[in-house]
Formats: sequence, structure tokens, C-alpha cells
Amino acid sequence: MKKKRIVIALGHDALGTTLPEQQAAAKKTAKAIADFVKEDYQIIISHSNGPQVGMIHTAMSEFCKIYPEYTATPMSVCSAMSQGYIGYDLQNALREELLDRGIQKGVATVLTQVEVDPNDEAFHNPTKPIGAFMTKEEADKMVSERGYNVIEDAGRGYRRVVASPRPQSIIEIQSIRDMVEAGLVVVACGGGGIPVYKTEGHHLKGAAAVIDKDFASCVLAQQVEADTLIILTAVEKVAINFGKPDEKWLDSLTPDEARKYIGEGHFAPGSMLPKVEAAVEFAESAPGRSALITLLEKAKDGVAGKTGTAIHQ
Repeated sequence: MKKKRIVIALGHDALGTTLPEQQAAAKKTAKAIADFVKEDYQIIISHSNGPQVGMIHTAMSEFCKIYPEYTATPMSVCSAMSQGYIGYDLQNALREELLDRGIQKGVATVLTQVEVDPNDEAFHNPTKPIGAFMTKEEADKMVSERGYNVIEDAGRGYRRVVASPRPQSIIEIQSIRDMVEAGLVVVACGGGGIPVYKTEGHHLKGAAAVIDKDFASCVLAQQVEADTLIILTAVEKVAINFGKPDEKWLDSLTPDEARKYIGEGHFAPGSMLPKVEAAVEFAESAPGRSALITLLEKAKDGVAGKTGTAIHQ
């Protein structure tokens, strides 16, 4: 009998911000994921990297101010760094939790590149803030010397902005599939993956971009032929009229219902909206597939149909 395959997309709450927070959050997250492994599900984990990649970008920028002879670190390299150190904490926490339960199962992090379209409209309109605030003089210097795009951010200073293109495909998908088939728990597509695009021959070039973690997780789930995509967030269920007197929590949604609510503006851009859109895309990608949006600690109950918001045809 084919084992059920699940992609679990971890949000900020499952990872923390600072290094101590991240290590503590990874231990808590490992317990929830180990519950699925114990039930013999095949598990692939993706995760966000928002605070982490921002800290790396800031650290590398400050280093180059002190040592201008060094080349500025590209966004793609910052993304790779964040995948490495988040994966390090996740795979160690999960390995420890599994061994404590007597479960002998390998855990591996795949440094994952995700292909984007260099002609994506997002590259013409970068909107994703990254890194530290700058003065007007510092921002002008970054524009003239490095070609950065910058914006003034609500009177707090200037920040670099990069594109957020839609993911097209997972470069390391065959390696991920092989690891899952071999029985490993796999951490992949961290922070939406390292954005790359193809140039001459087989060469891949890193892009100055940040890919949305939920859309990348959707593509990952499709390409590993998962049965379920679980998107973890800060609330137990999706709501319409969120925060208003007529707020309503939703147990389930069809794709058509979700699109209706999206059109009515119920889901905030940059927050719940991409989660619902990614869930709908995955649920419609093949018969029998479903998505779940819920809290980390409610994920197991959500898969059992006891809570969370299920999206299916």
C-alpha cells in the first residue's frame, strides 16, 4: 500500500527570529513533525526564512562597508546561507526527537534551487523589503554603486527591495524524490528556495529575488506528488471578516469558494492571501489532493479532520 506523502510548510512561528528562538522553536516543531513520522507518513518539510535572510543580508552589507575590497554578497547566496543554518537546526532537532522515540529514520536538508522566469513582471516592480534601514545618502550610494532598488519605508528610512517572482520548478526535485523514496525525512525549499534562472547551456544564475514560501511549497508538493500540503500559520483556521464583529472561521473551502472570498478581499496580501492561493492551486492540481491551513500544534488533528481549514475539490 502506498504511504501517504505530506509536504509541511513551516511559517515564522515554527522557527522564531533570533538564533536562540530558532533553536527552541525547532525542538517544538520537531515534536509535531515526529507525530506524523510515527504514523508512517512520508514527510517533506519546507520553511520560511524572512528574519534570517534579512539578518544575513544586513551582516554581509555591514561587512562590505568595513572591507570595501570584498564583493557584495548576492541575494541568492544569502538565501543559500539561510537554508543551511535553518536546516541545520531543524534536522538536528528532528533527528534527536525521532531517536528519543526509538524511530530510526534519517533526516536530510537539501540545498534547493527554484527556477524562476527572468521575464517575470515582478523583476520590473520589486516590492519585497530586505535588510537594514539606510539613510538617503546610503541608499543613493547603493543605487549608484550596486544598482540596488530602494524605497522610502514609512518615514523610517530607506530599504532595499527585491523581486518576488512566482516559482516555476524545483531544480533538485529528483534528489528530493529519491531521498523520500529511500525513507528519509527531507527539508527542502527553505525560504522559498534559492531563486535561479537558466542562461546558456545548463548554467543557472542566481536572481536578486525572494520567492514566496507558500507558492514554492505548492510547487514542491506537486512535483513530489504529495497527497496533502499543510501550510502552518499563526491561527487555527482561515477566517472571513477577520477581526470584525461578524468574523467567521472556516472548516473547509472549495477552490471556487476560496476564489470568491479572495475577490471580496477577505485575505490580507503578504499574510493569509498567498497561503489560500497556494492551497487552492495544490488542491486543483490533481484528483484526490487536498491542502490544510492550521497551527503547528493542531496539524495532526487537522489531518484527521478535527480542526483547521481544509481546501479540496
